Amino acid sequence: MLSVRDLHVVYDAPGGPVRAVAGVDLEVGRGEFVGVVGESGCGKSTLLFAIAQLLSPPARISHGSVMFQGSDLVTMTDRQLAKMRWRDYSVVMQSAMNALNPVTSIGNQFRDAIVAHAKRTPAEIRRRSVEVMELVGIDPVHLDSYPHQLSGGMRQRAMIAMALVNDPHILIADEPTTALDVTIQAQILHLIQELQERLGMAVILITHDLGVVADTADYINVMYAGRIVEAGTLDEIFYDPQHPYTWGLLGSVARPDRPRTERLSQIQGQPPSLLAPPQGCHFRPRCPHEFDKCKQTPPLDPRSGTPGHLDRCWLSPEQKRTLRTIQGDQIGLEVPAA
Repeated sequence: MLSVRDLHVVYDAPGGPVRAVAGVDLEVGRGEFVGVVGESGCGKSTLLFAIAQLLSPPARISHGSVMFQGSDLVTMTDRQLAKMRWRDYSVVMQSAMNALNPVTSIGNQFRDAIVAHAKRTPAEIRRRSVEVMELVGIDPVHLDSYPHQLSGGMRQRAMIAMALVNDPHILIADEPTTALDVTIQAQILHLIQELQERLGMAVILITHDLGVVADTADYINVMYAGRIVEAGTLDEIFYDPQHPYTWGLLGSVARPDRPRTERLSQIQGQPPSLLAPPQGCHFRPRCPHEFDKCKQTPPLDPRSGTPGHLDRCWLSPEQKRTLRTIQGDQIGLEVPAA
């Protein structure tokens, strides 16, 4: 349903173009739950805004296509895109307090999203608004409330409800649990998964935490410094990871089966500047397994023996297996048998 091909996004800056997204490919099928994971500043949110065509200067798409149901969103006019937003695809932003209009009631915001795409009577608008509020577990009485009158979790649920009023084919969620406490985070994630299964829509979930997608995603894309460095099914990423960066992310996830006094592993160094990224593999300056060939840019290829499991690393499958066996306890991997 959605096919992103060789997408490049830059931010025009005085020092030159900042390459926030560099050649990303992404596929989302009907009803699929796809996660995009990576640390802050890796380009996840920029990728989301590029897919949804919500970029504003100085950001721009310099190359690539975003094919949605056979049409390239990149080449569409603003008027054409306006007919599709909130009808064919919807976006749930990081902070609902910032995304919702603070001076308009929740019900009025739902009404605006509905009437932008279809002629509906006030009774039909009210009926649909009540339906989606109940769908996300909020008392419809809050349609008359303003965003500041709701708790953080309720605002996020209201944002999800508004994204669903026109039955979109795909929901794009940008870190929807940011700034929420752990209990509410779990509720929001469970809600998105439940709605995806019930309504049959596709979901793209952007997050910095692999633990967030551990029970929800069908397919995971691991992003670093503007590139996808590994992509695979949930089981492939968690039980057969191939890229050293993915190992680092997995090692930073707290696990209930490990002692609470045990320190989590960390990835040494800092993410590179996207104004002047490193030559070759972008993870090279932080990778403990760097060697000469890493100065060349590795392709995103199937290197684990599974066609759909892709990674961007020059290490051979045998080298990765050996390194993971040595580091398995440290990074919390369950290393499959050779």
